[in-house]
Amino acid sequence: MSTDEKIAQVCDGLNMLHEDNSIPRNIRRGAEEVKNTLLNEKDPLDVRVATATARLDEMANDPNIPLHGRTLIWNIISRLEEIA
Repeated sequence: MSTDEKIAQVCDGLNMLHEDNSIPRNIRRGAEEVKNTLLNEKDPLDVRVATATARLDEMANDPNIPLHGRTLIWNIISRLEEIA
């Protein structure tokens, strides 16, 4: 699987997180920001992946996030680690 396909899968997961109304608004907003970071081709890929992973880790540790949202974030982080 190419890097572009992996990034597309990560973006799909971020979209699911962003569109889930049971997830707190700050987490949904963060998912959109992470997606924009990943798709910003001005920065090198490794910097984008590291920034996205760090932000997702912060979001996963939010005490208000429901369990299914946290699981989705962990799955997205796993996908990002395959890219890096």
